[in-house]
Amino acid sequence: MIDSYGRTLDYLRVSVTDRCNLRCVYCMPPQGVPRKPHEAMLSFEEILRAAGIMARLGMRKIKVTGGEPLVRRGAAPFLKNLKSLPGIEKVTLTTNGLLLGGYLDEAEALAPGSLPDGVNISLDALDNERFRYITRSDGAGPAEILSFVDRLAEKHIPVKLNCVIIRSLNEAEILPLAALARDRDVAVRFIELMPLGAGAALKAVPGGEIAGLLETTYGALTPFSGVPGSGPAVYYSLPGFTGNIGFINPVTRGFCETCNRLRLTSEGLLKPCLSYDLGLDLRPLLRSCASDAELAQAITALVAQKPRHHTLSEIYGAPPAEVNGPHSGGMFKTGG
Repeated sequence: MIDSYGRTLDYLRVSVTDRCNLRCVYCMPPQGVPRKPHEAMLSFEEILRAAGIMARLGMRKIKVTGGEPLVRRGAAPFLKNLKSLPGIEKVTLTTNGLLLGGYLDEAEALAPGSLPDGVNISLDALDNERFRYITRSDGAGPAEILSFVDRLAEKHIPVKLNCVIIRSLNEAEILPLAALARDRDVAVRFIELMPLGAGAALKAVPGGEIAGLLETTYGALTPFSGVPGSGPAVYYSLPGFTGNIGFINPVTRGFCETCNRLRLTSEGLLKPCLSYDLGLDLRPLLRSCASDAELAQAITALVAQKPRHHTLSEIYGAPPAEVNGPHSGGMFKTGG
């Protein structure tokens, strides 16, 4: 699929739930989100049908996300079925990591090739108290998550650690988090906080500031192109590091010129851009007599409306006239 600005869209992010077992301060409200009735959510079969249609339109990579995707029962066979869709070349998973043990056990019991092609794990602190403050959780913590990172490494599954740094909250975690890539073959990625949902009330630490601190401490960041992926991260090597450091800077740098993605929410809204309310509600189409051809036509029409850029910072100028009111809701609603 090619949008009206000549960008090739081949990457679909699928949120299978907006629920989560954590309550991270920049993402989830403290009370969590109301439990939606079963019929309000797309079934796995409906998601597979939509993904199959989009694969025929040119989608090649799928990221399964949430909320926390592993709180939804049946995640392992669902990922296995996604991987079997004709045309899909890669299926990866984004998770907070705490439920990975049970998921891996289940996935390993399925047919060979059921494990994801890569796993992104959100980890914003290694200090236990800081981790519990950010996640509003008093359960398992960083040590258990890192044990699953090592288990994935044993299976040769690429791991990326996603770290959101918030001013006056976890700046002290920058160096310890980066150091995880010194002895492990992982990519530690620093992601600028986006002003969406609860994150709008917090202050981001720019990626450039983080990069400066890393260079002062660990040496020069050298551009590195060997980390596989479909997103906007820019990767670097550091002297003596086994793994790599990545930066995703949507606010201070932007990357809309090369955006290659669509997002499908757990309720069936197909979104062409994270920061717009624009979207196509696939649920009624999937539950009516709409043919695959009719669904493909509706998806193609939405792609033609994909905005040139997001509205999350001033780097692209004033928001377009069609943007009214606040940005679309928190990341747990739109698939991270």
